Amino acid sequence: MKKTLAPFLLAFIAVNMFGQAPASKTNNVNTKLPVAEMVVNKAFKPVKKIPLDGESMLIYDYDGALFSFDLETETINWTVKPSVANTEMCGNKVTLQDGVVYVPFINGEIFAVDNQSGEFFWKSRLGNITDQIILKDQAPTISNGKLFIIAQNQNGSSNLYALNIKDGSLAWNYKLDTPNNDIQTLVFNNKIFTQSGSTVYSFEADTGKVLSQKSFEEAMTGKPVTDGENVFIANEKNVLFALNPNNLDIVWEFKLDESQYNTKERILCHDKKIYLAAQGPQFSSIYAVDSKTGNQLWKTDFKDDNIEYILKESENIWGYTRKKKLFELDLNNGEIAFDAKLTTLPVSNIEFPDNDDNLLYYYCDAGLIQFDLKEKDENVYYMRTSLKDNVYTAYLKIIR
Repeated sequence: MKKTLAPFLLAFIAVNMFGQAPASKTNNVNTKLPVAEMVVNKAFKPVKKIPLDGESMLIYDYDGALFSFDLETETINWTVKPSVANTEMCGNKVTLQDGVVYVPFINGEIFAVDNQSGEFFWKSRLGNITDQIILKDQAPTISNGKLFIIAQNQNGSSNLYALNIKDGSLAWNYKLDTPNNDIQTLVFNNKIFTQSGSTVYSFEADTGKVLSQKSFEEAMTGKPVTDGENVFIANEKNVLFALNPNNLDIVWEFKLDESQYNTKERILCHDKKIYLAAQGPQFSSIYAVDSKTGNQLWKTDFKDDNIEYILKESENIWGYTRKKKLFELDLNNGEIAFDAKLTTLPVSNIEFPDNDDNLLYYYCDAGLIQFDLKEKDENVYYMRTSLKDNVYTAYLKIIR
């Protein structure tokens, strides 16, 4: 009886969410899932390439609303919000491709939005759970017509979903063993790389077929990255692994200081080098490692502080710390090229405009900050009407 009720219940959910039940609900892959994990989608118009609104920035506010902000007129162009959310939180990142904005919400909804108008191409919902966070720390990964994302379930597991970007319907899914998979996936050579607890997987991107899986002694909590040859991923403690993408065999291991851990998303590759930041009780460090050999090239320490974020910009490493220190490191030797003590604490990534080398943007609890590098001055470019306590994250993306 339960099996025959499941499609009916899903259709009822779809009607209440989007106004009608989409035809894709009869997808064989979808109907084999329990209702709490099925994908409900509604397409409004065909996805197509959209010209970029080059004067605007996407701001995913920490209250869970995404809006387009015109940097010239300092006005809001459009805003989208989740249909229903049991808590106000951003917690995710957006992906922009061909002028279409793909935005995941913590309640399990994913929207495809026109970057110029804010109009919907489609809406999808992963499952019907309404009282917990479904999508967290996710950035949609897009490749070859599919969107890849990991959602949490009620039953102590999680699902890797592949959605068709043409309408948000389910292409395939795979149930992972552990619930807290809050790192975005890596697409490389038409394969998807992700982790679940202490296991790393590679999937065929088109079909979801498991190609390889490898178990480790510790949980693998680092974001997977690649130099175009191997895949690199850090565990929850102090080891970075280089893995062969064909079979996940270990190519080399690099050990950080014993007291350092928690690399997570603080890792990137550039020019056959890996740059990663680790946290610790006494000091935090950024390491540069040769991606071929696993040899350390340099290390820069931040005493009595913890690095929260890093990125590569203009051939250097930029980032900020928990104690509001903004910094720039020379890629070649790790020496500090610039630093400044901020009065506001960033809660987002950093964005650099294309037309001004002296400016950068970040988000704080008060709103959007435009930072003048020459004057070391913080200008509140967009001010929120209210401030929230215990801010998790926000996210910025200049449309370009």
